[in-house]
Amino acid sequence: MLVSARMIHLYRSGAGCTTVKSDGSACRLPATCFDSLFQQDDPLGWLEQQIRGAEACEFDASTQALLAPIGAQEVWAAGVTYFRSRTARMEESEGSGGDRFYDMVYEAERPELFFKATAPRVRGHRDKIRVRADSDWDVPEPELTLAINAAGKVFGATIGNDVSSRSIEGENPLYLPQAKVYRGSCALGPALVVGAILDPSVKIAVQIVRGGDEVFSGNTDLGQIKRSFEVLAEFLFRENEFPLGAYLMTGTGVVPGTDFSLASGDVVNISIDGLGTLSNEVE
Repeated sequence: MLVSARMIHLYRSGAGCTTVKSDGSACRLPATCFDSLFQQDDPLGWLEQQIRGAEACEFDASTQALLAPIGAQEVWAAGVTYFRSRTARMEESEGSGGDRFYDMVYEAERPELFFKATAPRVRGHRDKIRVRADSDWDVPEPELTLAINAAGKVFGATIGNDVSSRSIEGENPLYLPQAKVYRGSCALGPALVVGAILDPSVKIAVQIVRGGDEVFSGNTDLGQIKRSFEVLAEFLFRENEFPLGAYLMTGTGVVPGTDFSLASGDVVNISIDGLGTLSNEVE
C-alpha cells in the first residue's frame, strides 16, 4: 500500500459515518454519505469537500462498535483469480468432474463473477459470521474488496471475507450460489479506504484462532493476482448497471488445506497492508 496524504478511512457506526484522514483528524458525517459517495464522479474529491464543512470529533476505531462500511450497494465477487484458488477449486471438484472448469476459467479472457450479498446480509468488524448447517467443509476466503462508483471506476478498497462451503461447491459447480450466498457468509470492514493506492507488494494475511490457539495462518500479495482490477470492474459493469455503485471481492490467494474446516467459536482475522484488520467470530 503506497501512503497517500489524501487517503481517507470511512467508518460506519450507529452514530452515522466517521472519516479519519491520514493525519489522524476525524469528523462525523450522516449515514447517507455512503450512497452519495458511490454516486460521485470524483468520490475522493467529494468526500474531502464534505469533510471541510463537518464537525470535528474524537474517534478510536479500536473501541467502537462498527457496522459494515456499506450503504445500499450490492457485493459481488470474482473467482479463480489466483493460482492457489484455481488449485483449491480443482481439488474440491475433482470427484464431480468439475475440476476442468476452474482450470479453463483461470486461463480464459472472461473472469468468473458471481453475486455475493445484499447490504443487509453483510457483517461488519467484530460481528459474527456463519457456516452452513448442511455443510461439513467450510473456509474463510480473505479478499481485497474494491469500491466501485456508479460509473464503474475503482475509487477505494476494504477487507472482505467470502465465507464459503467447499463441500457444497465441490459436489457440483452449479451449487455455487448455495455455497457462497447465505446468512452470515459475507463480512466487510473495518473501514472503506477512499483514495487507497494499491500495488503488487500489498500483503494479505489471514489467521484463524480456535480456543486461543492459532490453527491456521497464511499470506499472499496482490502481485499474485492474475487479472487487473480495472478488467474485473469492466466485466462487472458490462451489460449491467449499479446506480449506487458496488463492491467487488477480487478473489483469494490463501486457502486452507483439505484437512481444515471452520468451527463455531473460531475467530478469523484478515489483515491487508494499509486497510487494517477485519475480525469475525464464527457463530
